[in-house]
Amino acid sequence: MYKYDKKLEFPICIHKKNLKMAKYLIEQFGGANGELAASFRYFSQKFTMPDDMGKALLNDIATEELAHVEMICTMIHELTKDASLEELESAGLGCYYTEHGVGLFPQDSVGNPFTSAYFAVTGDVIANLSEDMAAEQKARATYEALINITDDEDIIGPLLFLRQREVVHFNRFKELYDYYKKLGY
Repeated sequence: MYKYDKKLEFPICIHKKNLKMAKYLIEQFGGANGELAASFRYFSQKFTMPDDMGKALLNDIATEELAHVEMICTMIHELTKDASLEELESAGLGCYYTEHGVGLFPQDSVGNPFTSAYFAVTGDVIANLSEDMAAEQKARATYEALINITDDEDIIGPLLFLRQREVVHFNRFKELYDYYKKLGY
């Protein structure tokens, strides 16, 4: 069912180390409104969609969210590449390093580990799609905040792409929500 193209959805080539930005980006990897939570949320919800159209949409977006996880992890890796222990500690990543080394671990930007409590799966089509639209709006807002705290074009480009995909996903969920409401769900 899945095919991996072995390329990022948007090219990432960050030239400057920026450990503070990497710490902030960790939020979009393993935070409550991050890409991993979105992927798991949509994949879990797809099974209770009332038709193939709904199942396909949630599956497609869940899969794309995994591609976004890969982008975020690539950015974090490039922003921290060759960082010294002193640099990691100075950026507030000392505890992260102690537990995970230079590996990537899903957590939020303040160190709370990823949990499935971040996403809702109710079995109710309208409730799930409402949750999904809210999740996309929260992710969009987070990307806008991340864009506002950097002036590095190597970071801004991928973040703008990711922000725009959140808008597209919101619109797709809204279309499906409206369709199912019209059908009486």
